[in-house]
This record gives sequence, C-alpha cells and structure tokens, in this order.
Amino acid sequence: MVRPLAISVLAAALAACTVGPDYVRPDMPVPDRFVRAAELPASAVIPDPAARFWHSLGDPVLASLVDDALAANRDLHAALANLDRARALLRGARFDQAPTITAGGDARETRSSRDQGPGGDTDAVRSYAVQATARWEIDLVGRVRRAVEAQQAEAWARAGDLGALQVAVVGDLARTYVDLRGAQERLRVARANAEVQRETLRLVETLDGAGRGTAFDTARSRAQLESTLARIPALETAEAVAMHRLAVLTGRTPDALVDRLRAPSPIPAIGADIADETPASVLRRRPDVAAAEHRLHAATARIGVETADLFPRLTLGGLFGTQAGGAGDLFGSGSRTGLVALGIDWSFLDIGRVRARIRAAEAGADLALAQYQQAVLVALEETENALVRHARAGHEAEHLQRAATESAEAARLARVRYQAGASGLLEVLDAERVRLQAEDALADARARAATGGVGVYVALAGGWPERTPVAAR
Repeated sequence: MVRPLAISVLAAALAACTVGPDYVRPDMPVPDRFVRAAELPASAVIPDPAARFWHSLGDPVLASLVDDALAANRDLHAALANLDRARALLRGARFDQAPTITAGGDARETRSSRDQGPGGDTDAVRSYAVQATARWEIDLVGRVRRAVEAQQAEAWARAGDLGALQVAVVGDLARTYVDLRGAQERLRVARANAEVQRETLRLVETLDGAGRGTAFDTARSRAQLESTLARIPALETAEAVAMHRLAVLTGRTPDALVDRLRAPSPIPAIGADIADETPASVLRRRPDVAAAEHRLHAATARIGVETADLFPRLTLGGLFGTQAGGAGDLFGSGSRTGLVALGIDWSFLDIGRVRARIRAAEAGADLALAQYQQAVLVALEETENALVRHARAGHEAEHLQRAATESAEAARLARVRYQAGASGLLEVLDAERVRLQAEDALADARARAATGGVGVYVALAGGWPERTPVAAR
C-alpha cells in the first residue's frame, strides 16, 4: 500500500500544473462618450437612476404591471430554471474534485448440485460482506479544475441571460403600456373630432334645409365624418392587442386585464438622462454583454479540459470492508478486507481524436469571442439609436404641440366665419382635417417619445438594481 500512496502524493504535488489557456478579458476599444448624448432634450424628466425607473413615473398602474411581470412572467421563470440547472451542474462538477465514496453490502447463499459438490455434498454456502469504496481522479494537469471553471462561467452566463431577459421583459411591457395609452389617446382625439364633425354636418344640413347650403356641401361634410370614423376600428384593435400583450407579459390569460385597463390614462412622461455614463460603464452593466463574456470564459476553459487528454489520467481507488461466512463473524478481526489501487488511463494511442477535440474547443472559443465582440457593438449601437430616437421624438412632440394648439384655434375661427357667412364650407372642413391630423400626430409623437425613454433605459440597463425575480434562489 505504501508505493501507490507515494505515487498519489507525488501526483497531487504535480497537480498544481493546469493545461490550457488562462482566460483574459478581451481588450476591445470603445468610444469615450456617446455622440448622441448631447441631443437629449434639456427639459427631460430624469428618474432616480438608483431606483427602479418605473416607480419614478407617477403611474401606479404601470408600476404594478411591471412588478407583476417580474414575479410571474413565464419566460423569466424558464430563465430562472436554466440558472438553477447551471448552478446544480456546477455543484456536481465541484464534487469531482473530491473522492467519490460509495458503500454497499450483500448477503448470498450458494448451493451446488450434487454432481458439482465435493463428495456429493449439496449444503448451502453463505457469505456476508459490507464494504466502502473510494475513487478519486488525481487532477494531474487540471482537467477537473478546468471543467469546474467552465461550469462556473456557464452559471454566470445563465445569470446574465436572466438579467438580460428581465430587462427585455420590463422594456417590452413598458413599451406596450405606452402603446396602449397612445392608442387610447388617439381614440379620444378621433372620437372628439368625429363629434365636432357631426356638429358641422348638422349645421350644414340645417343651412341646406334653410336654402343657404347645397347637397354638395352636405356630401362633403358627411364624407369627412366617415373618414374620421374609419380611423376608430384600427385604433380599437391596437388598444385590444396591447391589453392582451400586457396580460401575457404578466403571466395572465389575454383577457385578464381588459376591465382594469379599459379606462384611459395619460401617456406616461418617460424622460431619460445618461448623466455621467460612458460606453465603458454601460458595457459593464449590460447583462447580455456579461453573459457573452462568461461564455467566452467557459469556452476558453474547455480548451484545457480537452488538452488534458494529451496526458495520462490517474485514478486512486480504495476499498475497505469486511467479509465472512456468518453474519455473527462479519465484524470480526479476521474478516477485514482492503484494497488500494492506482489506475492510469492514457489516450496517447488515440492522439488524432484528442487533437481534433482540442481544435474543436479552440474553434468554440473563437466563436464565443466573435459573439462577445458582436454583443459589445450591438450594445453600443442600441444605446446610440435609443438616444437619437428619444431626442428626436421629444423635439417633434414640442413642434406638434404648438401645431395642435394653432390648428384647434384655426378650426374654431373657420366655424365662426362659416356661420357668419364670411367663408365657405371647404375652409371649415380643411381646418377640421388639419386639426385632426395635428392632434393625432401629437398623441403618436408623445407615445414615441415615451417609448424612446424606455429604450434608453433598456439600452443602458439602468434602473434595475436587482436583476433576479422574486422567485429566484
């Protein structure tokens, strides 16, 4: 027993060696600042960046829906299950660093035939055994350590996936909520304008009956009213679709929120400000970029796992137990059994396959590097796009606000002039058409400005101090 133990001690001393490349974070140059940051409106509402941004908007319905989604969204539960699975696999991989110990026992009775037994004896032979076995792979070149390292990085990547999905779910819900309120505001505008046009139609019909109008004016007025009414079904469809989407995002059936969301509410004012954020700080915060980097780390570690097969794999085994012919003698001093063995497994005769697996692992690391670099570029692109969309939509809304105010006044004056006989019906209809277009465009721009604010927070992954659902373990 001394010689195998001495060999195992020597092998353990050599186990400080670890084959394969050590992971080093790639050095990827990024800009010093966001070029579109200066274009954000100076009057933007800036929620507290240290808090969950949806609680800073003064809209309790939106805040409640987001909290519901974080707790009950089914995609988040699936991502959480993937994270739990990765953590369990990591615990299993760590057990490979320690001996595997098992225990067992058996009781048997063997009876030979009369022809087989000596002297024709057919008595039964009984035996009893209890034993414990241990098996330990001596991590000579770090194969087990690299496997644990790879699984640890994979678990981190799954955590990043969960964080990225949480950001995506919250962003999707906030955008859908803004779409809902935008559709309801546009519905209000269309219905209000339709009511004004009904009044105009009644006025034209009255004047026509009094001999001061024509059938042509009546037909034009009715045509404009029908055109306005034709807008309403599409907006009602958009409203219903948004309600259904919000329900599913919060883990409910599509019809669950219809009654709760039917009452219109103002479009939330979602502003954004990146303060002292830089591309580097954003990349450090983005969970999708972190997940891509952890996958690169895991792929790098797997090169070492495959490279270890170029070297012999040593396994130390041992057995301790007791064996006797009678149950009462099982633990007697003469019934002890033991075994210590050192096994060597070496794939040097299959070196071609080993090197092929190493090359495949290296290609996997190259793939993970390219995916990480792409994730960085996409993150920077999404941030710049979100900043410019939010800024442009804000400026557009400012102009459309003034246009809507002026067009409403123009429509009022046109009706006054028409009733006084100072202008024709065409002037009234044109003014009402322009008013409808301006107010509808303003509602759409406000919704897009709010959606742009959500996009900035999603791109920066800001406002999520806790990235795991309440059910996380």
